[in-house]
Amino acid sequence: MTDTSPRHRARSRSRPPSMAAAGDRNRRLLGLARRPALLAALAVAAVVIAALATVAVVASAHGAGTRGPGPRQLAHGRGAVQCQNTFVPAFFSPGPGWTQAITSKPPPSVMILDITTTGAGTAPDPGLQAEAARAQAAGIKVIGYISTDYGQRPPAQVEADVRNYRAWYKVSGTFLDLAAEGPAQLGYYRGLAGYIRRVDPGAMIWLNPGTYPDPRYLSIADVVMVSEGPYASYLRQQVPSWVYHYPAAKFAHTVFATPGSQLANAVRLSRSRHAGHVYVTDQAGGNPYDGLPSYWAREDAAVRVGCAHA
Repeated sequence: MTDTSPRHRARSRSRPPSMAAAGDRNRRLLGLARRPALLAALAVAAVVIAALATVAVVASAHGAGTRGPGPRQLAHGRGAVQCQNTFVPAFFSPGPGWTQAITSKPPPSVMILDITTTGAGTAPDPGLQAEAARAQAAGIKVIGYISTDYGQRPPAQVEADVRNYRAWYKVSGTFLDLAAEGPAQLGYYRGLAGYIRRVDPGAMIWLNPGTYPDPRYLSIADVVMVSEGPYASYLRQQVPSWVYHYPAAKFAHTVFATPGSQLANAVRLSRSRHAGHVYVTDQAGGNPYDGLPSYWAREDAAVRVGCAHA
């Protein structure tokens, strides 16, 4: 799907030369290439379905009506996790969106930096170098976006992106997108993870299959994005029982096309589903990640409630 809104056209024209691939990137980020024919229909359906389904799903998700999470349910065991972190897919130009995220109180724990449709590109982007440095100075971990094409992208290309992100943007780790989920590709991702940790000891690795993968992927990455889709679909999501044997900090959820009236419920559901990292947005269409949600400040506060922070 191509976003032809005036804002998208204006932003594309104003991007620096090294960001010229943004139009293609906007249609592919965070696995959107997996579902181009369905994305628009799902986004339109989200608002309609959400209002009808919320009551029944919340009752099912919580099991005991509206009972909230108990105290100190932080990392292990079945049940809601109390303390979560926000993260931001920062797939937008330098400017107000970066400033708003960086100056949030508290700021997001992670911002994902993307330069092209696949990775770091061929040269550093000065504007995004400056934004990444500002975010890092605020205590935010910035990680570099790299597509793996479901395990089909040559490892040497991924490794080059890893080196360039580290050299040009001083990132704290890597976000491996378009990740496979089955056992056949485990060796591919183990090899990439081993390389990342050799060249950058202590680097954070996020993996995005966008669904629940073979559980062995949890031993490869620090964080696995196991849920990515519109709110209407999120309401119906089922969580495998094995999830509760891992710390909540291993799991990330992204929920787009979420009406402001349903923000609190989306956050509650993410807690009950053992997600330690969450990003909810009301944006939809071909690129729901081209800016922060209109309710970002309210979301940041709702997600971080119960957490100790400066």
